Amino acid sequence: MATQHSRAAARLMISPAVALLLIWMIVPLTMTIWFSFQQYNLLYPDRTGFAGWSNYVYFVTDFRFAPAIRNTLVLVLGVLAITMIGGILLALLLDQPFWGQGIVRLLVLAPFFVMPTVSALVWKNMFMNPVNGFFAHIAKAFGGQGFDFLGQAPLFSIIIMVAWQWLPFATLILLTALQSLDREQMEAAEMDGAGPLSRFVYITLPHLTRAITVVILIQTIFLLSVYAEILVTTNGGPGTASMNLPFLVYLASIVDNDVGMGAAGGVIAIILANIVAFFLMRAIGKNLDA
Repeated sequence: MATQHSRAAARLMISPAVALLLIWMIVPLTMTIWFSFQQYNLLYPDRTGFAGWSNYVYFVTDFRFAPAIRNTLVLVLGVLAITMIGGILLALLLDQPFWGQGIVRLLVLAPFFVMPTVSALVWKNMFMNPVNGFFAHIAKAFGGQGFDFLGQAPLFSIIIMVAWQWLPFATLILLTALQSLDREQMEAAEMDGAGPLSRFVYITLPHLTRAITVVILIQTIFLLSVYAEILVTTNGGPGTASMNLPFLVYLASIVDNDVGMGAAGGVIAIILANIVAFFLMRAIGKNLDA
């Protein structure tokens, strides 16, 4: 049992790390909020001053804002759907004993360790290129023509790239949860005449509920900030077809050199992310308490 003295000593020893973490978070957030209320454009450094809510108004009324919000939600939901379905199927497959199981598991988990920029460039040049890409060669082998994924289906292409990279994470978490399933319960259900589909729906899937909710929460937090894949492939285009909220903030602050409006967009992105996280945490809390 920890005594009051030991607890105080533990708090004292951990306080420098906590203080450093708070400074690391609070200082950038405070500066972002401050700049969001300032008139600060790098092209006109002499035009400064308090801008009030004008940066927020300009950002929200930008014609690119509504498509960016829509694309952000579609991207998150699309990647979650692919990784959840694919992760469950891969976890069920990798849970079965077969020759070379360790090598297959390593290959399945490998994409998670590839940097987003490298992953996007590989997909762009080796797979989705309409002339020399892998998919183009397959189409030509069957007498068809190469499809311009990034030009005609840019958001779908981004979803595939991001889902490919996050699928190993979902598979790993779900496989870990699947391996803790009581085998005797499954054997008893099989002896009672329950088929594979019934065992999956009534035993396996409820057992994976907690792991699924955790995967959804963690992935959503990161998917709301997808940026590198869009920058190196479509650059938000054509038009606003693949532009999400983080990329719009990049355009406002870096391309347009409007630090004030970019900071306002960052604050809006933080607010929206916290709203999504709030509802997810409520849903996850119910599942974890069940």
